[in-house]
Amino acid sequence: MTQTNNGSAAAVRILALGDSYTIGESVPADQTWPCRLAALLRAQGIATAAPTVVARTGWTTDELSLGIDATRVSGPYDLVTLLIGVNNQYRGRAAAEYRSQLAALLDRATALAGFRAERVLLLSTPDWGVTPFAAGRDRADIAAGIDAYNVAARAEAGRTGAHFVDITPISRRASADPGLLATDGLHPSGTMYAEWAQLLLPVALAAMRRRASPHA
Repeated sequence: MTQTNNGSAAAVRILALGDSYTIGESVPADQTWPCRLAALLRAQGIATAAPTVVARTGWTTDELSLGIDATRVSGPYDLVTLLIGVNNQYRGRAAAEYRSQLAALLDRATALAGFRAERVLLLSTPDWGVTPFAAGRDRADIAAGIDAYNVAARAEAGRTGAHFVDITPISRRASADPGLLATDGLHPSGTMYAEWAQLLLPVALAAMRRRASPHA
């Protein structure tokens, strides 16, 4: 357990790695899911710092890796989240390539979590095919591509011991609920991000309990 010089517990540090879904394109900063997750942890009485975010709209797995290099973030973080892949799928990249690059990112995330894989939360890729932006495209093909990516992601989470958090079903509800989308017709709204954060909360709390353990 990390402590300050006066013996009190230090604030939980969160590192959020990803793309537009992580920076919260088209929504206010306080409505993004990393910020909402931090707020939920604080509501549980856990001192939590503002998340460190390494993400950019349009990034693929390889671009995120380069972004981590450029940012030079240093651990250990108490929680490291990873949400990446939609731009790989949008550009038509093979699931096998995605899995290989995701595996490398998960290994980096684990290192940044102090080599504690249970502190890494891998989020599934949302389905952008249900959004108005995808009008005129083959929505079934997009969904199949997303599903293939998520099968690979779940397997890689199992390999490393990271937590796999499936947010894709929530994203697919946007086909019938426009309130789950931002005004750009593509990215999630603050309402959807709030649901993601609630889904992540029990996983994060489990990691925090391990943090508080005398063996952590």
